[in-house]
Amino acid sequence: MKTLHRQPIPFPVTLGIGLLLLACMFIAAMTLGAADTSLKDVWTALVSKDAPDHLSIIRELRLPREIAAAFVGAALAVSGAVMQGITRNPLADPGLLGLTAGAGAALAVMLTVFPGAGTFWIMIASLVGAALGSLLVFGIGSMKRGGFSPFRIVLAGAAISAFLYAVTDGIGLYFNISKDVSMWTAGGLIGTTWDQLRIIVPFITAGVLLALLLAKQVTILSLNEEVAAGLGQNIRAVKLALFGIIILLAGASVALVGNLVFIGLMVPHLVRPLVGTDYRFVLPMSAIAGAAFMLLADTIGRTINAPFETPVVAIIAMMGIPFFLIIVRKGGNAFS
Repeated sequence: MKTLHRQPIPFPVTLGIGLLLLACMFIAAMTLGAADTSLKDVWTALVSKDAPDHLSIIRELRLPREIAAAFVGAALAVSGAVMQGITRNPLADPGLLGLTAGAGAALAVMLTVFPGAGTFWIMIASLVGAALGSLLVFGIGSMKRGGFSPFRIVLAGAAISAFLYAVTDGIGLYFNISKDVSMWTAGGLIGTTWDQLRIIVPFITAGVLLALLLAKQVTILSLNEEVAAGLGQNIRAVKLALFGIIILLAGASVALVGNLVFIGLMVPHLVRPLVGTDYRFVLPMSAIAGAAFMLLADTIGRTINAPFETPVVAIIAMMGIPFFLIIVRKGGNAFS
């Protein structure tokens, strides 16, 4: 049975440093970019109602974009941490296990059947798709006698994700909506609007808060299901609730920015050496670190080849693939 690892640094100190880094990363993301803006411009745009062009760029384009980046990063990191905890699988990630691919396929169907669908219905379609994608992966992964191993689940996730991506592309080509589908599913923050944030951010916030409320149950499940049953925990109900939270967070993220892989894999592994393996500490730190990581990735994507933009999904993939290979080779304690 696994045991809890202690924190090398008191959690309030780690939390404070994490929040400070997140604030610094947000300021950097708001200041840096193709448009020539200063810290003073950012402050003026946030606290005044003046409407010169350069302030409008900050207020109407960059601010909603960076808020979206922070919330999506937090959502994917928390959903990945919860997945790793309840499956005890160090390779668990919403993007690797078919959730985001399922959400993307459902989104393509929605755009085909209801081309004028609003953000709310697109998000509902993404939630349904994420649920179907996860059911397919875990159903196939558990077909063989003996249950599902971490690698079998990852293989099933890769196969189902490839299938669902093909379905998405096929729908786009057949119905001549490839451009619309690609805009949603390619993974990016371009064009994020305040209207999208008003609809989707409350769902992400609710999902993160619910995950934090169930953090103790995740910790117990991450150790041993027999221990959880012995402590009177209704394992099936808790798992269903947690899977619902994972689907909510992953589906809402796809509805906002499209498919992004590896954030949910990397961030929980990076925070465990700092806060230990108790999910009452892992989940809040994953939310903070995921938000900061996504802001960093978006800032790199906007500045590395300015004025052209490098897709944020490519930036994250370049960091995520070596990380994934290290986890495969050394296991879940590779960064402990």
